[in-house]
Amino acid sequence: MPTISLHDTRTGENRPLTTREPGKVGIYACGPTVYNRIHVGNARPYVIFSWLKRYLVHEGYDVTFVANVTDVNDKIYDAARAQGRGSADLAREMTAHYVADTAALGLGRPDHEPLASETITGIVDLIAALIERDAAYAVEGDVYFRVRNDAEYGSLSHSRVDQLDQGEDVEGASRKEDPLDFALWKAHKEGEDTAWDAPWGRGRPGWHIECSAMAEELLGVGFEVHGGGSDLVFPHHENEAAQTRMGRGAELAQIWMHNGMLEMRGEKMAKSVGNISLLPEVIDEWGRETLLLFFAGGHYRQPIVFSPETLADARGRLSRIREAARRLVDGPSPEDMAVHRDAFFAALADDFNTARALAAVAAWVSEANRREGVGREHLVEMLDVFGLADVAAPADAEGPDAEALELLAERERARAAKDWGEADRLRDALRDRGWTVRDGAAGAELVPA
Repeated sequence: MPTISLHDTRTGENRPLTTREPGKVGIYACGPTVYNRIHVGNARPYVIFSWLKRYLVHEGYDVTFVANVTDVNDKIYDAARAQGRGSADLAREMTAHYVADTAALGLGRPDHEPLASETITGIVDLIAALIERDAAYAVEGDVYFRVRNDAEYGSLSHSRVDQLDQGEDVEGASRKEDPLDFALWKAHKEGEDTAWDAPWGRGRPGWHIECSAMAEELLGVGFEVHGGGSDLVFPHHENEAAQTRMGRGAELAQIWMHNGMLEMRGEKMAKSVGNISLLPEVIDEWGRETLLLFFAGGHYRQPIVFSPETLADARGRLSRIREAARRLVDGPSPEDMAVHRDAFFAALADDFNTARALAAVAAWVSEANRREGVGREHLVEMLDVFGLADVAAPADAEGPDAEALELLAERERARAAKDWGEADRLRDALRDRGWTVRDGAAGAELVPA
């Protein structure tokens, strides 16, 4: 196996990937809070850590990838209340949308997708351990973490404790021993329609403790890689690390790996800003292949600009790869072209540099275009890491049948009428028949799924 290094937010350095057990890697990536459909910015960590698993599997590792779903949260309560419906019902609906929307990326599913609502026993157990170690205290049904009891607090976000603000509302401020303390458990309040029993009172967990418990339950303590967006470094990941450190006497993860944000008009894409593009709409307009190449075109740690221009650039890369693939033959690639394949995997070994890896793909394609009878093996091997092996596959001799073409026409009519729900349904129906919709300047077409 090659030496693989990844940037660790806590140390600020690239660190070699080491494993607790030979050849086995655990990855935990924070998933969405399901109070709304996910936007394309939410998809970036899903893509990055799905790719990381695919790369590590290629290198011979046995990888367990966990991506949670936060289905107990203040945002869900608030959104459900505004819609006049149950919070659990809203969470179930949005979780189903999230699964369908990310499935359309064609990267497979994580090995485990735990729900916070199904991890209450583990959450209560971890809170009890924190209370027993004097790292937390119960008051009037709430439980708070004693931040100043953790000498390492602030080490992940590289912050001085006195300069930090948990961002929690003022509702529980009077019950805290210190304004820096944060909630592990929140007592049940009027208007909240879900709650669980615990030794300190009926209520529900805080956001941070949920992920600590879900990660520990499925990967144990000290697993290899904890991932998520850079917006989660503080307070979410800082608090996750502190909870496990104080409750279990060990670090939750060896490497904390964070991806940059998507930006529109110089601002982070966010629901609060109102500049979001929903993932299914982006896939419908541009196609999953273009979107994945867009993500691959920037280093995961850097912000990337989401715009028609950057997506058009990605579509151009896709077209060049497809055009080259039409000229390839089945079978091995020339051995002297392995230098580009090796450069691809060397780039991924060096802090998962997908942009440099994509440049190696372009170099391979450029050379293939100058030669005759080049086998597609290298190209398929490289693109498979990005979930794009089908781009390099031989063209399917049989086109879509009449029924598939009619479904495509119905989808186009639904899109024209802005009936996005019907358009999604028809897209899924086409996928069930083995076809992916690809939208281009010349209109929509069907390619083998």
